[in-house]
Amino acid sequence: MARIVLCVDDDPDDRELIRNAIFKVDPSYTVAHATNGKEALQYLTRAEESDLPCLVILDINMPVMDGKQTLIEIKRNDKWNQMPIVVFSTSAHPSDLVFCQQFGVELVTKPANFNQITLEAERLLQHCAE
Repeated sequence: MARIVLCVDDDPDDRELIRNAIFKVDPSYTVAHATNGKEALQYLTRAEESDLPCLVILDINMPVMDGKQTLIEIKRNDKWNQMPIVVFSTSAHPSDLVFCQQFGVELVTKPANFNQITLEAERLLQHCAE
């Protein structure tokens, strides 16, 4: 798998924070991004088997296609369903947690500051090493 992290988030500030945090942890990663689930699925469809991300960071609340719909579509696809996915959201709603657990996906509440995001990125990138 490529050292690519796909960050799916409609908020440009959040995408930038995640990208900066990943680069701080390990600058050899490429961070691709999509602003909604539809763009993410288009990205995955175009990616070759060898270019699939080693991690998808998925926001829940997005326009066009939200993170839940996106997660369902990824898990339905035989080529993608083994990719590590982390749902990264401002929501800590119990129903979101239950939804993520059904798919065996971790729900991470977006940290408040850059240092916390960097620590989270360091932990999340371990999915790529597995």
